Amino acid sequence: MDLVEALHASETRFRAAFTDAGIGMALVDAEDRIIEANPALAEMLGHSVPDLIRRHIHDLLEVEEEARRVYLELLRGERDRIRLEKRLKHRGGHAVWTNVTISLIRDADGRPQYTLAMVEDVSEARRLGDRLHYQAVHDPLTMLPNRSLFFDRLAGAFAEADQRIGLCYLDLDGFAAINDTLGHHVGDDLLVAVAERLEQRFAARGHLVARMGGDEFAVLVPRSAGPEELTALAEEVVSLLSAPYDLAGQRVVATASVGVVERPVPGTTPTDLVRDADATLSWAKSDGRARWAFYDPDRIANQTTRQLLATTMLPALERGEFLVEYQPLVSLQGEPGADAALTGVEALVRWQHPEFGKLSPDRFIGIAEETGAIVPLGRWVLETACAEGRAWLDRFPGSELFVSVNLAARQFWDSDVVADVAEILGSTRFPARLLQLELTESAVMGPAGRPLEALHALAAMGVRIAIDDFGTGYSNLAYLSRLPVHVLKLDGSFLEGFQEGATEATAAVAGPARYARRQAADEQIVLALVQLAHALGLTVTAEGVESALQADRLRAAGCDTAQGWHFGRAMAPEAILALLTPDQ
Repeated sequence: MDLVEALHASETRFRAAFTDAGIGMALVDAEDRIIEANPALAEMLGHSVPDLIRRHIHDLLEVEEEARRVYLELLRGERDRIRLEKRLKHRGGHAVWTNVTISLIRDADGRPQYTLAMVEDVSEARRLGDRLHYQAVHDPLTMLPNRSLFFDRLAGAFAEADQRIGLCYLDLDGFAAINDTLGHHVGDDLLVAVAERLEQRFAARGHLVARMGGDEFAVLVPRSAGPEELTALAEEVVSLLSAPYDLAGQRVVATASVGVVERPVPGTTPTDLVRDADATLSWAKSDGRARWAFYDPDRIANQTTRQLLATTMLPALERGEFLVEYQPLVSLQGEPGADAALTGVEALVRWQHPEFGKLSPDRFIGIAEETGAIVPLGRWVLETACAEGRAWLDRFPGSELFVSVNLAARQFWDSDVVADVAEILGSTRFPARLLQLELTESAVMGPAGRPLEALHALAAMGVRIAIDDFGTGYSNLAYLSRLPVHVLKLDGSFLEGFQEGATEATAAVAGPARYARRQAADEQIVLALVQLAHALGLTVTAEGVESALQADRLRAAGCDTAQGWHFGRAMAPEAILALLTPDQ
């Protein structure tokens, strides 16, 4: 009797706990039909308790293959308990996200008999998680997909290996100025308006529109039909975003620049695609803004090479990869046709690159000036040239061969040029009177200050100052007369029409009469510049002389010295030494 009462009491407690439980509970038979259900489960699913009795569990949930597999293991007694996250069906039609724990109930002999399901409603937590996930992958201002979601979708697009893919990467021109002049609230309104235009126009076509950060946006075409589709899309973007915006009672005009990349998925990566699109966007902005540019592999290769040269230049200088060659400078005094006497040389730096071979200055000097590497490189060239000049002078004391070395404007601002020159002249024992320093017009004819003071100090040391490529910059002779300048080097462009015969193709294109006027004009310009320079006490060197006829006409015009391929290309120091050695 005590055992029966104990069993009854236990069953009563179980039913009370089952009925009053705060979570949903159901007893399920071996045929997957509900035997018992509590009010919490019925309320969770929008049913009454009687509605659930004898209902098959498949009416309330969709069972995936993996979940079905482990449930069958439970029914066979191979498991005692399983936990699943399941989406149940509410009577009203919406989904109820739940955590379900299913426990096996065995009979007295240990054989599986029923299963007990305990169901916890986690819909609110799931909705919160969904909101947090949405916020994590969407831009809070424009509500567009953000950079994270963009790269996730981009990776998905790359999973289709047989497709082509296209990307328009864009930003607004002058966005910072709009923020500064109209305020950040107007800038934000502009970004929202841009996002709306892009999404309304392109999202419906199956393209992904994303905000990448700041004023940068992307339009991804996962299944591109080819380059023509992307260039048409880019043209559409430029036109779409150039229409005026009405923002906070103000009419704002903004434009966009677009970088376009389109290619097959095989052979590229998401990183390559975005990197190339970003680089192409930079080309569009540098080419004038409010336009699009299509990816050019040759141009990107050139940029990559420039970056490589920029980062390896200083280590290359330390490794001794640079060398100096010397181009002859000859006197034009004497009779026409006479041999020109060697009076000096111009030092020209070369980079013996281990991968690209011998590089001329036009390949790396601009990069050196941008990065500041021109300062140590320029000092090394000056020291090397002065040391070589001293060696020639020791070998041929009567030669008085001067050495001309180029200086960049940045060397005046980022280093003490005067101290460097004085130190190098002292250490190499090279006479100051035989050193000529060449500067461009822009370097010496800009604002007064440190460069001007340095020029006067250098001239006081006895160093000659030459203006290189004269005639391509300010060409202000009045200003020049107040500078300590000794030599003008006429740019080679003045000699293009300074000869006959070699330019028949040019004459054919321009017409004989027009070309004849060009020749006469060039000669008159050179003659006038020479006369003005002489009146100021300056000597004149002509660059780019390529023929005997040019040399004779320059001599007739009164030009003092010249250089160019007609007299000799840049050569190693040993070759200059051979020119100084008397014939045996």
